[in-house]
Parts: sequence; C-alpha cells; structure tokens
Amino acid sequence: MLTPKNFTHYLALIRFEKPIGWLLLMWPTLWACWIAAKGSPDWALVWIFALGVIIMRSAGCVINDYADRDIDPLVDRTQLRPLAAGQVSSGEALALFGVLIVLALLLLAQLPARVWPWSIPAALLTVIYPFMKRFFVAPQLVLGAAFSFSIPMVYVAFDHAFDSTFWLLVGANLSWVLVYDTAYAMSDREDDLKIGVKSTAILFGRLDRVAIAALQLIALVLLFIVGNNLALNPSYSIGLLLAAGLFVYQQYLLKDRDRQRCFQAFLNNGWLGGFVWFGLISGF
Repeated sequence: MLTPKNFTHYLALIRFEKPIGWLLLMWPTLWACWIAAKGSPDWALVWIFALGVIIMRSAGCVINDYADRDIDPLVDRTQLRPLAAGQVSSGEALALFGVLIVLALLLLAQLPARVWPWSIPAALLTVIYPFMKRFFVAPQLVLGAAFSFSIPMVYVAFDHAFDSTFWLLVGANLSWVLVYDTAYAMSDREDDLKIGVKSTAILFGRLDRVAIAALQLIALVLLFIVGNNLALNPSYSIGLLLAAGLFVYQQYLLKDRDRQRCFQAFLNNGWLGGFVWFGLISGF
C-alpha cells in the first residue's frame, strides 16, 4: 500500500530526477508523430503520446527495480535505489506500478480505438524486459523492441500505413537503442559478470566499440534514407550531421571503457535524439 511519507522514495523509484529515460523513449515517438503526419501533427495526439511516454517509462522503472530487487544491491551504481536500499517495499512498488498502469489506460482511452490493441504487446514488453537479462544474451534487443513500439502506435493513431519509411524508422531506432544501451551496459559489465547478468556489452566483449560503431552507422544510414524518402530539405541533414558528431564523441568517451565515461556516452544520447527531431521539424 502506498503511503504519503514515502513520496520522495516513490519519485526516486520512477527516476523522476533522471529525465534521460523518458527522453530516449520520447524522441522516436516524436519522430513518428511528425513523419506520420507529414510535418503537421495533431497536437492533442502529440500531448497524449508525450504524457504516455513519461508514465510508461515510470512504470518500466518500477517493474525493472522490482525484478532486480535482489540484484541491484550487488551493483555499485544501483545499490542505493529505493527497493535495493529497503526504503520502499515490494508491495509498495507493485501498488505504484498498478497506479501508473491505470493512468496509462486513461490516456490510452483518449486515443482512437484502433490503437488500443497495440498497447497490449507494448505493455507486455515493458514487463518482460527486466527479466530477460537472466537468460537472454542480448536483452537490449528486447529493450529496443519496447522502445520502438510507440512508432507503430503513432502510425496507427495517425491512420498512416506501415510503409517503407516506417520500417526504416523502426530499424534506425532499434539500432540506436542497441548503441546507447550497450554503452550503458559497459558501465556495469564487471558487476554483471560477477552476478551472472547478461548484456550485449558482455556478448560483444572486446569488440564492443566496433559493434557500437557499426550500429551507429546503420542508424545514421537508415535515418538518411528516411529523409530522402520524405524529400526533406537540407535542414534535416544538419540534424543528422550533429547526431553523427555526437556518435563520434561517444566513441571517444568509450575508448578506455571507463565506467563513468561509458555512462556519460549513454547520457549523451538524450541530445542526439533531439538533434534528429530538430532536423525533422525543420526539414518538412
């Protein structure tokens, strides 16, 4: 049961003070809004999706910490999270998750009914992802699917067909998620190896930077083709060039595989998604 005295711990549980999570989920959602609406989206739908992103990201953080309540105390970076530190009980976490899901359903009800069935796999991916790291060598692929699922929901809401541009956008975002979440996993690799948690950082091993560079290139090429398909003006290319510059900077941060710098490389992606969105809104 939720109690007012633990309100600040609940805010910490949903990472209220760390907007990077909802930014990384927000950017592809906004990309899809502008593309599906040909540069002129319905602002009511944009706000519904934006609020939905924040709520579902919060719910994802809660269920992630619930799944990792026995793992987080063993990892330096996560041992002070509310559940790991005993500041919030498992029951409280599940109650908070339930409240957030109800809020998400209320928002979903404001969208066209044709979108509703698509929320089921989106919610399942949110719940399933935290448990994948125990047995799947590349749990980042599942996160990529979860963080890309707003794209088909947006397309359906705007009544736009799943054309070639849609698939390119999904592929670009999936590649991008693998880029930043592998960098994120690199900051925890030593702890994850000790406790048996799996990740692409472990899977790629010493080829981690090479794999990330390949994925960065794939994301940029797919986003370039998206702009070409949409016949966007040169402003879009400026956004992609800025994004490419940040990818190069991330490689610099990752070169020594230092924990803190790997985490900085992950955080840097919050800006990257915004540059691509800037290119889109100015490119139409």
